[in-house]
Amino acid sequence: MKVIIDLIKEQLNNATLIWKLALYNMKSEYSNHYLGAFWNILQPLLQVLIYYVVFGMGLRGNAHVGDINYLLHLITGLFPWIFISQAINGGSNAIHAQLGLVTKMKFPSSVLLSISYMNNFLNLLFTTVIILILSFANHFVSFYHYFEFIYFIIASYTLIMAINLIMSTLVILIRDTKQMLQNILRMCFFVTPIFWDANNVGPILKVITLVNPFAYLIGIYRNAFIVGKGMFYGNISDHLYFWTVTILLFFIGTHIHNRFKNRLVDYL
Repeated sequence: MKVIIDLIKEQLNNATLIWKLALYNMKSEYSNHYLGAFWNILQPLLQVLIYYVVFGMGLRGNAHVGDINYLLHLITGLFPWIFISQAINGGSNAIHAQLGLVTKMKFPSSVLLSISYMNNFLNLLFTTVIILILSFANHFVSFYHYFEFIYFIIASYTLIMAINLIMSTLVILIRDTKQMLQNILRMCFFVTPIFWDANNVGPILKVITLVNPFAYLIGIYRNAFIVGKGMFYGNISDHLYFWTVTILLFFIGTHIHNRFKNRLVDYL
């Protein structure tokens, strides 16, 4: 437990640094681009266009998902998924990419994972503003549902941090882990209800959805802006399952990270 508390304190004590470095990374990434930070919106919009043409207009004939326009269903699944997948890919490689900084300057390596999360979260904010405007203008949900987005931030940070604590160490210890992770995320994309309806699939996909923590996060995000079902997304069993899995991964990840954080350079 002490290891977990120390890691949490490490993030809180460096919160200002995390925020400043995330902003710096965002500015420097597009410093030589004419469109600058607008690419944070343009890139996901282009992906939405491609998937909408293929899955929405092509395979589904522009059908609705329940009472929801398919395009809205797609963007409220794809935008958070892009954030989740990029945050995991970036966080899993964050320590390896900055190993010199960690070993030479005694920089707290776990902070790099929070910086990676924040980098991608800032990108998500740009696209979420678009969804928020659409939701507010069309009165899709009651106002209090927007607060579910705050819960989404907390839940996604905890799960992504837990995964990255494990993967950022394994990527250095076992080089094949990076390729394995990319393929697992690619599979997760297709078994997460991003471009399909979780209520209108076969029994196998329904079971996969129930045990898929990413489906839980996508569901929260959708419910916050366009679905607005019930007082809050999901039921008690959904929340208990997600947080049991997340806390277990966080416990494992914290101990793996703590065990190897001072010896990672020896494995290069």
